[in-house]
Amino acid sequence: MKRRAVILGILVLFFVLFPWVIRSDYYQHLMILAFMWVVIGGAWNLLAGYTGQVSFGHAVFFGTGAYTAGLCVTKLGISAWWGMLFGGPAATLIGLFIGWVCFRLRGPYFALATIAAGEIFRLVAINWESLTEGMVGILIIQTFRAKWPYYYLAFFLAAASIFVFGRVMRSKWGFYFVSIREDQDAAESMGINTTLYKNVSLMISSFFTGLAGAFYMNYMAFIDPEVVFSLHYISIMAILVGIIGGVGTIWGPAVGAFVMVFLQETFRSAIFGLAPKWVSESHVLVFGLLVIFVILYLSNGIVGDWPKIQGLLGKGRKVRRLEERG
Repeated sequence: MKRRAVILGILVLFFVLFPWVIRSDYYQHLMILAFMWVVIGGAWNLLAGYTGQVSFGHAVFFGTGAYTAGLCVTKLGISAWWGMLFGGPAATLIGLFIGWVCFRLRGPYFALATIAAGEIFRLVAINWESLTEGMVGILIIQTFRAKWPYYYLAFFLAAASIFVFGRVMRSKWGFYFVSIREDQDAAESMGINTTLYKNVSLMISSFFTGLAGAFYMNYMAFIDPEVVFSLHYISIMAILVGIIGGVGTIWGPAVGAFVMVFLQETFRSAIFGLAPKWVSESHVLVFGLLVIFVILYLSNGIVGDWPKIQGLLGKGRKVRRLEERG
């Protein structure tokens, strides 16, 4: 327990000092994106990893939060930062509606329904030009020119989400979520209102995803439907973050977020300009191969299978020592 507290303290200190040690806007930008994906990945993990409701539609909540912040400027004439107050509740209301419709289904049918919901919202955002500006998108002026205010806000959101998800999973709700994941019929036979608690899980998940979307609007200062309601860039990325880091673990999405963001940027920049241009175009293939590798050899993700990884590393060290002695 003390060892974990020490490691956590070192990590917090590292992240607090990072903007003052690493002055590069580029690396601060990557850290901001990683923190944002910690929130989104953790939110997806609460619903899918702990409650067993695999969603392909988290872009709906992210986009709702982003457009709530954007509409504060374009329609209400107030600061987009009000979106940080309204974005989460707006996404939660949308989550309740989607839950009311989609939780009538189970398993792959629920997953397919969330894909449909995501596409519906994307098309609505494209065609309702009087409200969303359609494909023109919404452009605002950034509040801060420096990266560090956004960095600390993103860090706070990531830390708060991990804390909340941890507390939820240690509460009675957490036991209900896991029981639904393991066997919904058995949970219902024990008197658990599975529809209610699936919606509770979805409400918490959509709230934090909406917060992340509102933050994205304020940070990037531009959104359009093809970005914030994207199946590929938002919903699938959230799933990859959970799978790589470890589904059904508190720290898994955090690890997965940093791995995916930095891996994505490494290939986007063609391994920092050292590789041919075609390398930057093959990142989707690399992500696919990585997911296949994790499913085959690390089915519980990096965090879930960390003891296995340590065992393999330990065996590797022993082999090297024996080779050196031999």
